[in-house]
Amino acid sequence: MADNSLKQLLKYLFAYKAQLLAALVLAVVNVAATLYAPIITGDAVDLIVGKGNVDFEGLKPLLSAFAVTIAVACLSQYFMNLCLNKATYFAVRDLRNDAFDKFSRLPLKYIDSNPKGEIISRLISDIEQISDGLILGFAQLFTGVITIIGTFFFMLSINVRIALVVVVLTPLSLFAARFIAKNTFNFFKEQTTVRGELTSFVEETTGNQKTLKAFSHEARSQEDFEKLNQQFKSVSVRAIFFSSLTNPTTRFINGLVYAAVGIIGAFSIISGSFSVGALSCFLTYANQYTKPFNEISSVVTELQGAFACAKRVMELINEPQEAEDKANAVVLENPDGTMKAESVYFSYREDVPLIESFNLDVKTGQRIAIVGPTGCGKTTFINLLMRFYDVDGGSITLSGVNIKDCTRDSVRAAYGMVLQDTWLMQGTVRENISYSKPDADISEVEAAAKAAHCDGFIRRLENGYDTVISSDGGTLSAGQKQLLCIARVMLSLPQMLILDEATSSIDTRTEILVQQTFAEMMEGRTSFIIAHRLSTVRNADCIIVMDAGHIIEQGTHEQLMSKNGFYAKLYNSQFES
Repeated sequence: MADNSLKQLLKYLFAYKAQLLAALVLAVVNVAATLYAPIITGDAVDLIVGKGNVDFEGLKPLLSAFAVTIAVACLSQYFMNLCLNKATYFAVRDLRNDAFDKFSRLPLKYIDSNPKGEIISRLISDIEQISDGLILGFAQLFTGVITIIGTFFFMLSINVRIALVVVVLTPLSLFAARFIAKNTFNFFKEQTTVRGELTSFVEETTGNQKTLKAFSHEARSQEDFEKLNQQFKSVSVRAIFFSSLTNPTTRFINGLVYAAVGIIGAFSIISGSFSVGALSCFLTYANQYTKPFNEISSVVTELQGAFACAKRVMELINEPQEAEDKANAVVLENPDGTMKAESVYFSYREDVPLIESFNLDVKTGQRIAIVGPTGCGKTTFINLLMRFYDVDGGSITLSGVNIKDCTRDSVRAAYGMVLQDTWLMQGTVRENISYSKPDADISEVEAAAKAAHCDGFIRRLENGYDTVISSDGGTLSAGQKQLLCIARVMLSLPQMLILDEATSSIDTRTEILVQQTFAEMMEGRTSFIIAHRLSTVRNADCIIVMDAGHIIEQGTHEQLMSKNGFYAKLYNSQFES
């Protein structure tokens, strides 16, 4: 899996071949200039060895050449890093776009079964670490490999025997780095997993502070956080400690190489087969030859962390996405409000059946109330209506068309949905209401707000409809947030409505007003009303009573009460003292 993740990651990088090729050419220029400088230095040393033996005339062209060489090396280094950084940042940008795009296409099953903090960690923290690892890693790899090759040929041109000593001893550092890197990957993989759990816990805790404080859970929450934090510290220490062995190990080996070159070179000078300048040049080359091994081995830590994060991100990108609409999918236009469910089967897990042999025939303009105990399948049926999930068996039709043969967007556009759980976005009040109809003008927004009985409190806000609110609603009460969600649906007013405990957070007086508005809004529109307070569904045209995924009773309030069955007991239980 790690290999596949790396291949996928490299595909993003190689999409910018022009920048990478330019960086490669500039790296060659940089290395050539860097390696030519010691030759100039060695020649200069030979011109100043010995008392009173300084050839100033010979030094002038060498100094000029040295200045030009250093300038070329600096400029090529700058532009090489510029090209590499562009390629890396563009690749990471594409990766982040694809990851977020895939996230938006994932089925709700994946979203429901994975902690939100874990997903956030993959989309932000892991991709950021990939960016850091690639920028550092590829810059070192580009220059490192070319420096090793270039230095090897320059050393051979000066002294073959000493060059072979350097070449034989230096790879020992690579073997040490490879051994360390192989073990480091697993530690970094574990580190990224624990980081995701920590992010998930923090996201969960910060988003539910009121509940946490209401139950005086601060101490327990702190203990849980400290356990996760301690676990993160432990795996991080192991990963960093093991990876940190790379640098001192390779430096020790390189020190041995440097000492060997110095000793052999010194004996060569004594024998007269080597000059002081040549030894000076060779020592510089020995250092430059071993330096890339140090850099490459030290950057392994960053690369291993980046690859571990890449594996997690690629797992997200490779997740099976929501099935595409059929090639000949129908765009459902102007639905007439009829809905029919025939022999519908559905379960979240194959071994735990939920909805079985579900049948329902809804006519235009009917108000269908769905009631039943918790876990009976009410919300699941709404998820099937909206195609958040597809049925495992049977069919659901809208206006006589199987919803599997329709585009998902057109199916969802047929409904206006108000849920018990409110959702607001960071933006103005006007933007939140017009979310269902972005091109609506202010008069339409205000009319919808008045219909939802929230115009009054909106105008009392600091900037009225232009007041910016946070995604959690800020200082708005739960009832006010729900009224804004109701106004959002009232603005678009589609042919079919889904009300899932839509007035659960509203005070009794406002609820009466909103229920009157709902009654007007539902006139001529097919409505599905999920309710736990059965007093709110007495006027429904048809009440569906569900239990364990089956319709066990069906009829009007009076008909069901006269049967004195499950519904009657459920209804009466809400009014028992």
